[in-house]
Amino acid sequence: MTSKLNLTLSGPDLAALLCSRVCHDVISPVGAINNGLELLDEGGSDEDALDLIRTSAVNASVRLKFARLAFGASGSAGASIDTGEGEKAAKDFAAAEKKAEVSWNGPRAIVPKNRVKLLLNLFLVAYSAIPRGGNVDVVLENPETDAKFEITVKGRMMRVPAKFAALSAGTEEEDIDAHSVQPYYTLLLAQEAGMELEYKVHEDRIVFTAVMAEAA
Repeated sequence: MTSKLNLTLSGPDLAALLCSRVCHDVISPVGAINNGLELLDEGGSDEDALDLIRTSAVNASVRLKFARLAFGASGSAGASIDTGEGEKAAKDFAAAEKKAEVSWNGPRAIVPKNRVKLLLNLFLVAYSAIPRGGNVDVVLENPETDAKFEITVKGRMMRVPAKFAALSAGTEEEDIDAHSVQPYYTLLLAQEAGMELEYKVHEDRIVFTAVMAEAA
């Protein structure tokens, strides 16, 4: 599947929408921390309040660490990232969400950061394909050379995220917003990393794949 992504966003607009996405992801756990503090102030159960604060703080930290790798610079221009960092970020993200089991297979390697950013963003796309939870299996092949990433998801009510499907097919007619910027960014990263994205829907699973363009 060759993406027909229409690059309509300016740099400032892309940055602003990605910031909105990150804020959306962390506002819930940060708000829960505030609720826990209010519970303490009101003389509620210290144990319940501290448990809420502790759980929410971990959730917020995990989401921010994931966002730093998936959306942030993660080093200077041209920097490389250890795929092991991507594995930890993905597994910690899923553990905090408590709705999917993640397996990760493949060699650990130091690769260009855009490949790891693409892998994590494709992970988010695949993760959103199982809204009721399930399993996410990540497989890396030759990450340092002719890389191939394959993410297979299984779960109830599986479906390819509508925005990702429309953007991939070039049929998305609405402007990119904070909801659709993440799949848009995934496709943009694929172009910059010289990789092709495709997905296949089977009866019991959906498989998302990224391969080097020359091997597609």
